[in-house]
Amino acid sequence: MDEDSKLDPDTQECLHLISAFLAMEPTHSLIFFARECGKGLITNQVQDFIWQYCINKTMNEENRPSDLYVKNFLKKVIVEVESSSIEVMDELYEQFSYYMTSVKDGFERGNSRVYKRISFLFPNVSSCSRVEKIVIPLQCSVNMLEGDTGCSVWPSSLFLSEFILSHPDIFSNKSCFEVGSGVGLVGISLAYVKASKIILTDGDLSTLANMKHNLELNQLKMQTKMSQIKCKHLPWESASEEELQGFKPDIVLGADVIYDPLCLPDLLRVLTNLLSQKISNGCTKDKLYDAGDDTLLLKTTPNDCNSLESVHHDNKFGSQPDAAKERQPVAYLATVIRNMETFDCFMKLANEAHLSVLDITESCKPLNLLPYMRSYDRPSIRFFRINSS
Repeated sequence: MDEDSKLDPDTQECLHLISAFLAMEPTHSLIFFARECGKGLITNQVQDFIWQYCINKTMNEENRPSDLYVKNFLKKVIVEVESSSIEVMDELYEQFSYYMTSVKDGFERGNSRVYKRISFLFPNVSSCSRVEKIVIPLQCSVNMLEGDTGCSVWPSSLFLSEFILSHPDIFSNKSCFEVGSGVGLVGISLAYVKASKIILTDGDLSTLANMKHNLELNQLKMQTKMSQIKCKHLPWESASEEELQGFKPDIVLGADVIYDPLCLPDLLRVLTNLLSQKISNGCTKDKLYDAGDDTLLLKTTPNDCNSLESVHHDNKFGSQPDAAKERQPVAYLATVIRNMETFDCFMKLANEAHLSVLDITESCKPLNLLPYMRSYDRPSIRFFRINSS
């Protein structure tokens, strides 16, 4: 194929197709983006692009989309192309034939793990057709409803990550603590905006092991004295008051943690202990330095008494003025309300615990950094700011 007729992988349409493929979005979404690349049809140029950038380029990569996923995608591409009376590219036919004989349907049932790459796409003001991106690879579960929920990418963690990357000034040089960290996506996003300390917690040991794997996958060191990120096994029901008050975070985060009414009393107890502590503006703050292109480590500067910055100068996010000598931490919780009774129970317990819960869904929308993720139902997510009243 002539080089001039090849599609540019950096154009918005092509980048959406590549990003959706790497994130293992439903295959019908890939067909939608493939049509967009071909102005309505999966042309020869689009087929060549799919082969070069989706199939061939990732074929030998360790963290590629699963073979079953690629097989199903190729099947849909071939059916779509044939239905348009366009000739199917030989390489696509040959690769599909290989998968037909080597990959069995149903291989990914149960708790199998796959690799997804979540690409956060930032519009570049210098060119309307180009975007900058952050790509976060994650090992996660295929089916969030089959007993492996902690290793699934939940929509609220996508939302929180978008919020963090949209407003880095809120989290930069702050000590951040996440409850129910799951695959670690939120923590990795915090590392990108240079949070000074990141503590990720989960009550499930297998989830914790997977989370640590994902941190290593993103070349983030942990569990050393100089580490920026720490992973902690923290079942809510057994976390002691002394342990919780020892963390002293500036910001607490949680994604889709309001789901089980039986867990809510323990969750509220954890939040109350984390949010009731006063933070001194005169304390020593931890600063970051780059220890290489890919690894972020902590550097502690003695007597560095920079005060905590206001969350936003116009108080958009409900922060307190920074004049006080002491201030209390704040929590940001994103959740899909699947059961109103469960949410009402959370609100009742929060009120009894003297926690102020403010719905900031409309006032604090993040940038749309996942435009290719058609399975991500952002309007279903509610966003709350919580502090000790």
